[in-house]
Amino acid sequence: MSDTDRRPIRVVVAHESYLVREFLTEMLGRTTDVEQSAACSNGTDLQRAIAVWLPDVVLTGTRMPPSGAGEGIQLAGRLRQTAPETGVVVIAERVEPASVLALLDQGTHRRGYLLTERIRSLDELIAAIETVAAGGSVLDPLVVDALVQIRVREARSRLSELTPREHDVLAKLALGDSNGAIARSLCLTKRAVEKHVNSIFSKLDLRDHDSVSPRVKATRIFLTESVPTELRDSPALANHPCGPPPVP
Repeated sequence: MSDTDRRPIRVVVAHESYLVREFLTEMLGRTTDVEQSAACSNGTDLQRAIAVWLPDVVLTGTRMPPSGAGEGIQLAGRLRQTAPETGVVVIAERVEPASVLALLDQGTHRRGYLLTERIRSLDELIAAIETVAAGGSVLDPLVVDALVQIRVREARSRLSELTPREHDVLAKLALGDSNGAIARSLCLTKRAVEKHVNSIFSKLDLRDHDSVSPRVKATRIFLTESVPTELRDSPALANHPCGPPPVP
């Protein structure tokens, strides 16, 4: 098929910011390589547009209504099941490591993450759309840097010494579960849980202290070294029985 016969890539645009939607719409209007089918301001309209237009690629923000928290990322996850051939390029104002990891959780193919202020030209945007539509992936270099930093932090973490099962037990400890509750939820004996807990305390070099128990200290290590930085100020952690994790 010649370039003149090639069908334009069908794109649906969705973003919580009016200015970003207008910016993307104006840019895409300059080329015949892309056909913009719809522009949406919320996740509900975006899902309808996808059902009607069956786009090749969706350009989406991350914090659209109605949830206002990860709407675009959640939609990308659902599309892996309902429309695996549909690409998704997240257009974000900043790097959010948790969002990036969620976006790429089931693979990098047909996924992209670009920063609004770093989209410098129409050619750059079209290249990203074409790459994702063809099954590839596009990540802003700053996003790659953030992912590398996460891996480096994980490698240096004291938690890297724990076995997968010990990680599971520690995660339950961080939720405030008792040994008995952990045993039931992980299908272990209570004695096995006690052995895992003692091993965790030993590997993390935790000792009994008059004011802070090893369980609390282990929980703080877990929250500090396994929870992404941008999530540490969330209401859930702020109200955690052990308190919010300290700043490293």
